[in-house]
Amino acid sequence: MKLLVILFGVFILALLATLLFQGKADFLFSGNLGMAVFIIFTGFSHFKFQKGMAMMIPDFMPAKMFWVYFTGLLEIAAGIGLMIPSIRETTAVLLIIFYVLVFIANINSSQKNINIFKADYTGPGMQYLYTQRIPMQVILIAWTWYFGIYLQ
Repeated sequence: MKLLVILFGVFILALLATLLFQGKADFLFSGNLGMAVFIIFTGFSHFKFQKGMAMMIPDFMPAKMFWVYFTGLLEIAAGIGLMIPSIRETTAVLLIIFYVLVFIANINSSQKNINIFKADYTGPGMQYLYTQRIPMQVILIAWTWYFGIYLQ
């Protein structure tokens, strides 16, 4: 849930900044900036914690490191895409699909007690999935839909 601090923190700071500099809070911009910074931050984490991320990928998937780097780049590109109004809606739809697909890796990670930061099997397990990851996925999907699609 620490990552949600980034999402909500950037959102609130952007609201305050747009209010201060434009005289009116820009809700659409602030919501998309919050998600953009969040997803770019998580994209870069694929390069810092690549061994732990690779452990999350189900065994039937070949070329695990390719997928870790590829999805990291996709997340960075999605963050940029959310800030470009002409492609924001398409980016948001693709990002929601991405969130659903990577949830499989989150289930696998929880079942195997994977700690992505240490790249070992000392992770929090299924309790983390139920109490933190599922609620976070719901927030991310709802946020992306609301700011990236609905408010357009």
